[in-house]
Amino acid sequence: MAASLSAKGLKKSQDIMRLNGTLAELANNYREYGEWLYWITIMGEPSSKEPWGWQIDGHHLIINYFVLGDQVVMSPVFLGSEPVHATSGKFKGIIVMQDEQDKGLSLIQALNGQQQEQAILSDTKDGNNALAQAYWDNLDLDYAGIPASRLDEEQKELLLSVIEEFVGNMSEAHGKLKMSEVKKHLDRTYFVWIDGMKSDSVFYYRIHSPVILIEFDHQRRVAPFRSRLPSRDHIHAVVRTPNGNDYGKSLLRQHYKPHHDDHEHPH
Repeated sequence: MAASLSAKGLKKSQDIMRLNGTLAELANNYREYGEWLYWITIMGEPSSKEPWGWQIDGHHLIINYFVLGDQVVMSPVFLGSEPVHATSGKFKGIIVMQDEQDKGLSLIQALNGQQQEQAILSDTKDGNNALAQAYWDNLDLDYAGIPASRLDEEQKELLLSVIEEFVGNMSEAHGKLKMSEVKKHLDRTYFVWIDGMKSDSVFYYRIHSPVILIEFDHQRRVAPFRSRLPSRDHIHAVVRTPNGNDYGKSLLRQHYKPHHDDHEHPH
């Protein structure tokens, strides 16, 4: 994981695992929670030429990492935590996903009234709003909200800063490549918001372009603090690659097609 992720991405992953340990403490060591209740899977054989990948899978942390030569696809990624801040116990002081939260809020606050009207899908959030979580591979999702083509340069930089907060979990070089891809499609990148814009508001936002789909959602409390209302202390976030390239599928097809053609039509 250290070789694949940035220092920030690795620390975030470790802190999410630690906060799952905090959740276990708060929930009387309920069997689904714990710092080490995660599974690592290697898919294929690590190679500099052939496709392979790895996955970490557990509560509030799922990373799928596909490698083909010097190309990488890191999606789907699921990050979350409940609580997001340990105020007691073994991991007291650890806090996660505040930058994702605060940068999103800064972006919506930086829009003028007319732009906010276009971006805000609803000013009421009474439940969970994330759409692209588990079981929704290749989700056919319409664009909604405000396109970046209607933002000024300063607002576009704020949008890129939010995206970078998620993309920056990858190793630095691959993160820069992904961001250059994002910038090529920036004018076709849409930003959607649900609920309020105050410093203590709960909210949902989505960033959606031909090459990246990001969701951030304040969720209802679950165990052991069940509540029907969304809370800043339960966060889900998703990063996916639209148009069928989750899990590196598009790269995999491109890799095998020449091999198949060569077999069918030998030189």
